[in-house]
Amino acid sequence: KTFSQSTALVRHRHIHTGEKVTCPDCGKRFSRSDTLRIHRRIHTGENLFPCAECGKSFTLSTTYLRHQLIHSSDKPYSCTDCGKSFTFSSALTQHRRIHTGEKPFTCSDCGKSFTQSSSLTAHRHTH
Repeated sequence: KTFSQSTALVRHRHIHTGEKVTCPDCGKRFSRSDTLRIHRRIHTGENLFPCAECGKSFTLSTTYLRHQLIHSSDKPYSCTDCGKSFTFSSALTQHRRIHTGEKPFTCSDCGKSFTQSSSLTAHRHTH
């Protein structure tokens, strides 16, 4: 593979050497320094992509672009129980748990269950 800049070559070599760069804030390790740079936005609160519709900001352009779909009127996924519509099939799947009572995310410490993985993650901080 060829590179126009030597810095790009050095960055690429990390993939082959197995060298990792470590986040100084949380210790998570990455094979690429640019991935670490993006990750560090979580700790710094740097949000480069604000939504003009609702004001919510995002650290990644891909997350921002996915979010933009929420503001469109195209919501092809509808709940057969209540008729509520969603932009993403994953949102419908999560919504259906209201009707089914399914709680697939269970705390390994106390056995409490949740409908969303984010709720379980928040709950784990109580232990």
